Amino acid sequence: MKERILPLLACPECGGDLECVDAQYQDGEVFAGKLRCLSCHATYPITNYIPRFVPGDNYASSFGFQWNKHARTQLDSFTGTTITHDRFFNDTHWPNRLEGCRMLEAGCGAGRFTEVALSTGAELFSFDYSRAVDANLQNNRMHGDSLPPNLHLFQADIYHMPFKPGLFDYAFCLGVIQHTPDPPAAFRCLVAQVRPGGSLAVDVYAKRRGTYLKPKYALRGVTKRVRSEKLYRVLTRVVPPLARVKGGLKRLPAIGSMAHKIVPICYYGGIFPLNEQQQRQWAILDTFDMLSAHYDKPQSLRDFRAWFTQAPLGEVRVGPGANGYVGVAQRKSGNESPGSRV
Repeated sequence: MKERILPLLACPECGGDLECVDAQYQDGEVFAGKLRCLSCHATYPITNYIPRFVPGDNYASSFGFQWNKHARTQLDSFTGTTITHDRFFNDTHWPNRLEGCRMLEAGCGAGRFTEVALSTGAELFSFDYSRAVDANLQNNRMHGDSLPPNLHLFQADIYHMPFKPGLFDYAFCLGVIQHTPDPPAAFRCLVAQVRPGGSLAVDVYAKRRGTYLKPKYALRGVTKRVRSEKLYRVLTRVVPPLARVKGGLKRLPAIGSMAHKIVPICYYGGIFPLNEQQQRQWAILDTFDMLSAHYDKPQSLRDFRAWFTQAPLGEVRVGPGANGYVGVAQRKSGNESPGSRV
């Protein structure tokens, strides 16, 4: 952790200022120590450069497991593609150069979007509820152990973020918010972190007629209760052959559109420009993600749009996105009436 950011942080319990105590330094950063609230005296450990504001075991533990298993699987720098770059800029419509801006990434995982956001030159504050932040650190560190000067990592709760309100010029949450206990409340917490005039981008899984009839929701009733290590071992054995079956079915005109119901795994053959090994790893990773998540709460377009129109946001754009529905809006500076366009 870089000590220069302390004035920007706040105790997630009471909002008080924090101080760093018992600090140990490596590469000019705090490698270990504690953050202590000057108001309520709560303390939070710093381990492996990362301030930890939540318990190690929580409802997102399966995500921590998967992202440390597949730390590099979805990184553009590893796949040699622009899959994540294209999704980020197509969904947010943000400029590709943002020097001098502060950006918040909620639910950073292993850093798939982190490396893209860093490329804009913005000062990036990334957090995850799970131990995935450790994989993110490994993926985005520079020479030695230090992080880039414009990256700050945290293990934190989206409902109790450790930042002063209204701090960020840009904030995004992609592929995450449907996996929280209360997605609308998580969205409102994100809005509060954006400064007036700043931009917010969020996506959700789409809830349409028949969504909950998808096989994954029936399977998740069982699989989300299975220990992550055991579920992962099973999937590493069964997903690769099933992916080949699903790929074959998708090429049959009569039943190709039904392949996802016949073989309920994730498989991106013909969709993403990945080699055979990458296709296999993506299939295992995303099938595990699909079946292990503690929460999976897709949203209807009407409800998702209401999140934006009922918040102090303007210039709202809500519609189809790479992951279901995506919304981008600007934080209002006054008491303007809500409004949107689709």
